[in-house]
Amino acid sequence: MNVFVAADNIISPLGFTSIENFENLKHLQTGVRFFETSDFSVEPVHAAVIDNEKIETEFKKLNTSNGYTKLEKMAILSIHKALEQNTTIDIKSEKTLIIFSSTKGNIDLLQPELKNKYDKKRLFLWETAKVICSHFQNPNTPLVVSNACISGVIALMLGKRLLEENSKYENIIVVGADIITHFVVSGFQSFKAVSTEIAKPYDAERIGISLGEAAGTIVLTNNVSAISTTSSILVKGGASSNDANHISGPSRSGDGLLLAIEKALEESNLKAEDIHFISGHGTATLFNDEMEALAINDAHLQNVPMNSLKSYFGHTLGAAGIIESVITLESMRKNTLIATFNFKTLGTSKPVNIISKTQEANLQNCLKTAAGFGGCNAAIVFSKQ
Repeated sequence: MNVFVAADNIISPLGFTSIENFENLKHLQTGVRFFETSDFSVEPVHAAVIDNEKIETEFKKLNTSNGYTKLEKMAILSIHKALEQNTTIDIKSEKTLIIFSSTKGNIDLLQPELKNKYDKKRLFLWETAKVICSHFQNPNTPLVVSNACISGVIALMLGKRLLEENSKYENIIVVGADIITHFVVSGFQSFKAVSTEIAKPYDAERIGISLGEAAGTIVLTNNVSAISTTSSILVKGGASSNDANHISGPSRSGDGLLLAIEKALEESNLKAEDIHFISGHGTATLFNDEMEALAINDAHLQNVPMNSLKSYFGHTLGAAGIIESVITLESMRKNTLIATFNFKTLGTSKPVNIISKTQEANLQNCLKTAAGFGGCNAAIVFSKQ
């Protein structure tokens, strides 16, 4: 059974629609900026942070309760805006399921000023998912995916498999969200992994990540009548692996990511030469980018145009796999390859074809990769019908 993309959205510092975000990427606009002082870092830091006033302004347009956290508002807004693109999807139907992807959820509720404002259960991801689901009056129990930085890609794969194997559902709404907080930033700073400038994925002078916050939604369906056949995109295949190397460091050989890529291609009935574009993970840390380059070479994909969006959005954790997949989808629709912002000179031991200039290209089959703490890896393939 085919699984189609029915609608999508991105809420980020670069815009509140997929198209607005895509257009800003085309013009090399980054959402990462310098914060001399901030509530989320004791030292100066570069990060991609959404304007709280814009979130409040957009949320008021929904004419709903204001008893939601920042993260919940972002997720709810993203779903609303995605569904505006496709009015055939009934979110209140028993045939529609919501999958929530996040690594930290409402982690800001640990802050003293918010600690007593909400029920402490809202710190649990399952409770956050229930709150989002309840807003839309969806009758199903939502599913939660939290597997480090591959969460978004895993959530999409789960949605695909449920639609293929379970006749109970026709539509699955995959939403991912994470926010910038002192807890998150200080954790990465403790690893000495945060860059003192805007991240430089795959670059010889890369020194670490830039963090970001975002929400993203991809609506999947197995109902062909719910999609536009003139621009339909399929989720063809996906796979995950774990190299069990280290709690925070990836396998130096890239074998785990290679396995995920190979299995994703196998499930998609595609070969390496069929892939026209790779949306890489590209955190701009020394070991991640090197590992990814090794895996790409071993998969014989080193000549395929590849980018990272982490220097535009920052690393958005549980939202990353979803918002980067949305940009992949928009790239396919527009047949446009987005340049990797802040990339100048390749800094990996094996060659990879990093896109340095936005350009047109015929994109039929595209691969999205992801990697995360604990040695987890994932890959997913999108194809035009």
